[in-house]
Amino acid sequence: MTGSRRFIVGDHVHVASIGKGVVREVRNGGRYLVDVKGRHMVAAEGQLTAGESGKRRTTPGAAQSLPKEPETASPPHAVTSIDLHGLTTDEAVAALDAFLSDAILGGSAAVRVIHGRSGGRLKAAVHTRLRMVAAVRSFRVDPSNPGVTLVTF
Repeated sequence: MTGSRRFIVGDHVHVASIGKGVVREVRNGGRYLVDVKGRHMVAAEGQLTAGESGKRRTTPGAAQSLPKEPETASPPHAVTSIDLHGLTTDEAVAALDAFLSDAILGGSAAVRVIHGRSGGRLKAAVHTRLRMVAAVRSFRVDPSNPGVTLVTF
């Protein structure tokens, strides 16, 4: 690959084994935040192929400053929780980053992170990551369920 990125914000893509989506954010390391069926996920460039005849916004140079597609394409309410069960700590932190970004940009005041109780590795990784996110005002374990962390922005 040359110095330019293969996909830009607004590109229609196909995520291997998942389905069609739209690139919402270009990240470092050849990774992209992709909206697939109303859900956001981080995908590596190798998992993506151009979709819908390579549809792309008409002004690639200004793609980063263009507004996202109308919110009517997404569900009318923002997702307020994420379940990290079954993920490795690295996968969970990546999913948490994408989820927090989406929640913050969507204007959510608070969210729930479901990490489970057994072992405590996911919980520790989630809490470590939450301490690093400047937009997080506070977080605490849900008093009624120790497998859930409540986060406020």
